[in-house]
Amino acid sequence: MSSKSTYVASTSSGSISENATVDSKIEVPKDDAEIIWEHGISIDGENAIQCKYCDEIITGGLYRFASHLLGSEHGGEACGKDVDDEVDKDEGEDEDEGEGRKCVGVGKKRKANNVGGESFDFEDIFKKKRDGSIASGDNINNIEKEACRAIARFFYNNAIPMKAVNSMEFVQMCAMVSRCGVGFVPPSFDEIKGKYLREEVKLVNKALEDHRVQWKKTGCCVIVDGWTDKKKRSILNLLVNSVNGTFFLKSVDASDMLESSEKLFKMMDDVVEEVGEENVVQVVTDNTAYFKAAGEVLMEKRTRLYWTPCATHCIDLMLEDYEKKIPVHEEIITKGKKITTFIYSRASLISLLHKFTQGIDLVRQGITCCATSYLTLYRLHETKGALRRMFTSKAWKSSLFAKTSGGKFVEDVVLDKEFWKNVMICLNGANPLLDVLRLVNSIDEPATGFIYEAMEQAKDEIRRGLSECGTDR
Repeated sequence: MSSKSTYVASTSSGSISENATVDSKIEVPKDDAEIIWEHGISIDGENAIQCKYCDEIITGGLYRFASHLLGSEHGGEACGKDVDDEVDKDEGEDEDEGEGRKCVGVGKKRKANNVGGESFDFEDIFKKKRDGSIASGDNINNIEKEACRAIARFFYNNAIPMKAVNSMEFVQMCAMVSRCGVGFVPPSFDEIKGKYLREEVKLVNKALEDHRVQWKKTGCCVIVDGWTDKKKRSILNLLVNSVNGTFFLKSVDASDMLESSEKLFKMMDDVVEEVGEENVVQVVTDNTAYFKAAGEVLMEKRTRLYWTPCATHCIDLMLEDYEKKIPVHEEIITKGKKITTFIYSRASLISLLHKFTQGIDLVRQGITCCATSYLTLYRLHETKGALRRMFTSKAWKSSLFAKTSGGKFVEDVVLDKEFWKNVMICLNGANPLLDVLRLVNSIDEPATGFIYEAMEQAKDEIRRGLSECGTDR
């Protein structure tokens, strides 16, 4: 490969204008390509370039774009604006000290490589800049890398969840910014909180009207989703689900509602009224005693709909009953929590743990608190060998923690064979329910049609698992 690299400008099947005729492939020297790029904005790589002077979009590559600027006999019409007015008119020849080559002055011409027996003369209406903005060759790769680093740094420094890059809005944002080309000015703080926020509210309200049309056609489901904010307030998100998807309606502060069935009934009744009683098929809430009582009253008043407990909450309550009402589960989960609490409250023990587990942590977060307990128990079982090696190692025996009462207790639990046998009993009873919990929380496809069958399969797996462990607990 020669030291003088070239760009290949491939023409498309279409034409710039009715009179334009261009060879199928014309090589443009790299030096000339860098200069040409200063007068156009890339719309689709080299396939489409927008002229900075007349805004016309030229397809077919760099050669054809240069023809547009020059009005060459090789194809393309001359740009309607006097390009010479937009560039510096340096007369004579300027010496490039870095490369020792001549920069042709105004009125002079530069010969490009011969291609197919012809040569293309570039009039020197271009002036090469040295500010690093030339979008060609290796510079393109460097600019793209720097852009990606800037985007990543924006996520890091502003604590934005990294999964946001998978959102359609992020992809659309990057695409629209790239279409604006060089010199794009992002919106200001005042514009984001004012002008564009108001416009977005209008779009959301328009989307709500589209959803309401669908609710009337096929019916919908009102979902009451509870959570706790940083100020320890109990918040209820009110959502409406239909074949068009789930639409967020509003949030309410339920700090004084959750232990009052009358207030919960009033809240649900108001939402049904807002959505339209004739549109609502069911209302889904948690399965607490207060929500259950409120749901019964709601069905008495609104005879066309049903109150339904949340499947996720129901399964979580089953796991909670496991943990609190079955002695072996209560004992083993308590011991498992003591192991993780003892290790993770001491930095030196965390470091020692990672040496034996190859960096694997013991705590595994789940959808709910009860799910977290059993997933952590499963992780303990996975790292059983590493834990036993850790608590029999010289590093542990020589540490000050090994001589404490807490350290001796944790060591005895980890080295107790009966403990690990009971861990398997707990997991055989809980894992099938965890599988159903994952199913009902899946966002890939609706799980309503599979819940009852999944629960029957879970019962069979629980019986089979406990039978293999030799217990009927």
